[in-house]
Amino acid sequence: MAVAALADDRRRPMTREERKVIVASSVGTVFEWYDFYLAGALAANISAAFFSGVNPTAAFIFTLLGFAAGFAVRPFGALFFGSLGDLIGRKYTFLVTMTLMGIATFVVGILPTYASIGIAAPVLFIACRLLQGLALGGEYGGAATYVAEHAPQDRRGFYTSWIQTTATVGLFLSLLVILGLRLSMSPQAFAEWGWRIPFLLSIILLGVSIWIRLQLQESPAFTRIKSEGKGSKTPLREAFGNWKNAKIAIFALLGGTAGQAVVWYTGQFYALFFLTQTLKLDATTSNIVIAASLAIGTPFFIFFGWLSDKIGRKPIILAGCLLAVFTYFPLFGALTKAVNPQLEQALQKSPVTVIADPNECSFQFNPTGTASFTTSCDIAKSFLARNAVNYHNERAAPGTPAQIKIGDKVITSFDKRAAGAEGAAKEKAFNEQATAAIRAAGYPAAADKAKINMVAVIGILTILVIYVTMVYGPIAAMLVELFPTRIRYSGMSLPYHIGNGWFGGFLPPTAFAIVAATGDIYSGLWYPIIVAAMTFVIGLLFVPETKDRNIYADD
Repeated sequence: MAVAALADDRRRPMTREERKVIVASSVGTVFEWYDFYLAGALAANISAAFFSGVNPTAAFIFTLLGFAAGFAVRPFGALFFGSLGDLIGRKYTFLVTMTLMGIATFVVGILPTYASIGIAAPVLFIACRLLQGLALGGEYGGAATYVAEHAPQDRRGFYTSWIQTTATVGLFLSLLVILGLRLSMSPQAFAEWGWRIPFLLSIILLGVSIWIRLQLQESPAFTRIKSEGKGSKTPLREAFGNWKNAKIAIFALLGGTAGQAVVWYTGQFYALFFLTQTLKLDATTSNIVIAASLAIGTPFFIFFGWLSDKIGRKPIILAGCLLAVFTYFPLFGALTKAVNPQLEQALQKSPVTVIADPNECSFQFNPTGTASFTTSCDIAKSFLARNAVNYHNERAAPGTPAQIKIGDKVITSFDKRAAGAEGAAKEKAFNEQATAAIRAAGYPAAADKAKINMVAVIGILTILVIYVTMVYGPIAAMLVELFPTRIRYSGMSLPYHIGNGWFGGFLPPTAFAIVAATGDIYSGLWYPIIVAAMTFVIGLLFVPETKDRNIYADD
């Protein structure tokens, strides 16, 4: 009777006090996402400050992996804080995760550079990212659970979609702060010290967020099961040691959050990396167009959350994955044409070939930044990857120095190991000769602002963001509805953070390395396409529709 009464009570309109609680929860989560995504938005500055002791290609991959380090530990944060949330409550877990996130972010803003303290700089930066990842691992599941347990039963998709906006709003806020700073000071000042200000501001946001979280009341559903003695004493064992629940978590991951994650990170973060690193669009303009697309697209989180209450969670999420599978290649091709038409023309009219001994060519994925790629093949391919030049591979005789062939122009690379003391001079000469050759072939040093089709760029980026809103808007409601209250925080948090922390968080460095290895600026898209296709198939066959479930029935 108590369950039925509560279920009926959940169908009533939400009170003003409940709306206040949900708004407060969402605002606090926005600040956490703001803190977490600064490292991605300022990747180039972080690379220069903390990873300046390695070559540029390795430094950028190392920076992306530093960004991804926070994602790597998110599942562990989900396990620890999810268990804590199911044992002692949602409210107290919020306070802990928020404090940990704010302090770690502030510390990044005051870290000395590589030039000052050497290898300790990247080590400390990654340590801060790990702390941020642990905190975020506990944040999202609690926020989504908390909101869902306050929402009317037939409007859970709509109300939890407000939590789904927080990641994008946090990214949008970080971009606005960065853009405002870039426009208010010289590029030199921003590069030297201005980039630290967004991190330092987090201490103010921390104070505001703690105050907000202190206004929250504990979830009524959690309070009820604790008062009735129905809470789980071992939530992790019950959620993942019991095959009935563990199976649900596996299907939620592979048939839901994995595809959602790669679509999310392709549409927002990889799009930003593609603009700046591949299409050579300046950071300020890149932030403006990304921010514009986020502003246009963000209301669709709410729309698709609302729509999922009408037609179901699955159709919308799987449709977003399927659209990504079939349209990513043409969309990113159109983005190249709209942002840097000179590059697009050069890719078509000036094919490049690397003629090299395959035994000298490495897969240039360097997670530690300590490997040295010194063969003539690696030097040639690294140069082309940095300059967004597509190339084909052609086998050369063993022991032959690698060559770059551009039209009828041939540039011979060199082996840095064999060059000895002359290595620096030979590298400079090679870079100058190769740069002159690609410029003569039409490969631009940077995107020409006068030739950018801004309407098309923002339109394409908005389409990518709408895909994000389709897969992300309804996912919280679906995850909440898959697990009973006593293990809900733990049960939904782990598949969400494995999906977003691992499948999504490792997308940028993985895609970047694939591009460097294959010589095709679009080949990194195969990673999100394959994962999204997997999620569509598994989700269609094995994940149930949950929109009409009574989330209190299994308590």
